[in-house]
Amino acid sequence: MKHYKTISDLNRATGFPPPENPLLGLVLCEGIDPCSITQSAFTGDFYMIGFKKMQAGLVMYGRTRYDHDNGSMMFIKPRQIIEIKDVELEEKGFILFIHEDYLNGHPLHQEINKYGYFDYETNEALHLSLREEELMWELYHKIEQEYYNNQDEYSRDIILTHIDSILKYSQRYYKRQFINRTELSGKTVSKFNALLGSYYDSGLLKLNGMPNVKQMAVQLNTSPRYLSDLLRQETGKTALELIHIFLIAEAKNLLQASQNTVSETAYVLGFENPPYFSRLFKKETGFSPNEFKKQFVNY
Repeated sequence: MKHYKTISDLNRATGFPPPENPLLGLVLCEGIDPCSITQSAFTGDFYMIGFKKMQAGLVMYGRTRYDHDNGSMMFIKPRQIIEIKDVELEEKGFILFIHEDYLNGHPLHQEINKYGYFDYETNEALHLSLREEELMWELYHKIEQEYYNNQDEYSRDIILTHIDSILKYSQRYYKRQFINRTELSGKTVSKFNALLGSYYDSGLLKLNGMPNVKQMAVQLNTSPRYLSDLLRQETGKTALELIHIFLIAEAKNLLQASQNTVSETAYVLGFENPPYFSRLFKKETGFSPNEFKKQFVNY
């Protein structure tokens, strides 16, 4: 698999115009060729932000096809596998390539890590309304104007300010998308809890241990980061926190209704480390498992 350390190397291999700045690349896409990267798959030392209304073609992120049903954006972080082939657009689009070194010394170097959508993988592109599309194009054109306007000591800060705005608006729009998709498809938390209940009822907790977020995400056809962000939008809790809440609720029932010891209860619920179970139980309830169990000894 080809790995590109520089944007210039990528552009030479794909036929994109040479970048004005070796650490920042802008590509305006119209038609088929300008948006296609014909190599099968590649990775790079740069972030990629793309907007496109795709009519035909293939965009793969990791091993999964990206969701491009309407006007949508995608966000890819360094060293993630990407494939773009035979793309045909309904309208023009753009791609920003931002080398990770371009962020050095700027607040965005740390802040970009808080945007979880760089870890979204499948069926999770950002779909934009007409007004949202217009705003993204406004920000792109501001970057473009600065990019081609004899860059000086102010250019980088100005460009990164506009990129940061794109990221912040994208965060806002993803929250709107979470709400809209929840209304269409039902509460994700209900599906999540039902899956946990089924896992418990089938005895898989004791057999295979606690389910992790990745396993739950696979069952719900999403990526771990997207699942946690969606659940946080609905409940204020991450996927891992909801798993813990479910397990502690079952633990309270077992401690109250059975003669199992704390260690036996921990193993039934998939905890390989009983002290960890005890710490988590106290964190969630304010009592140690033994303190909780003693409340029901005389009943």
